[in-house]
Amino acid sequence: MGELTYEDIKVGDQASVTKTVSEADIYQFAGITGDFNPIHVDKEFAKDTVFKERIAHGILTGGFISTVIGMKLPGKNSIYLSQNFNFKAPVKIGDTVKAEVTVLEKIDKKKIILLETIVRNQHGEVVIDGGATVMKKE
Repeated sequence: MGELTYEDIKVGDQASVTKTVSEADIYQFAGITGDFNPIHVDKEFAKDTVFKERIAHGILTGGFISTVIGMKLPGKNSIYLSQNFNFKAPVKIGDTVKAEVTVLEKIDKKKIILLETIVRNQHGEVVIDGGATVMKKE
């Protein structure tokens, strides 16, 4: 499939990506960002938290939404203008998450697209919900 144009995109269109979160993903994200919060990287520390084990960084999980936006819908030549996240549940090592994007509205004058963004775990539980605003450049 070729690159989508603004005109190709319709309200209600959806796309998604699925990823199993590994220990390596968490350590790489910590190394890139410098966020070594022990809830993410220290097994012994995490045992004494409400989660009882390490959890993925929320922004790592939210980053999979960026994959959908940049690679699938709206796809290449999309410019992120804003994103909001509501963190609903933790993502743990070994969880498989599905980031889903749905087109809610198009603003033709500036080629702006409003998106619903949701990430669910392998049990269908919403771990992140929110929305994004993007501009689609041809």
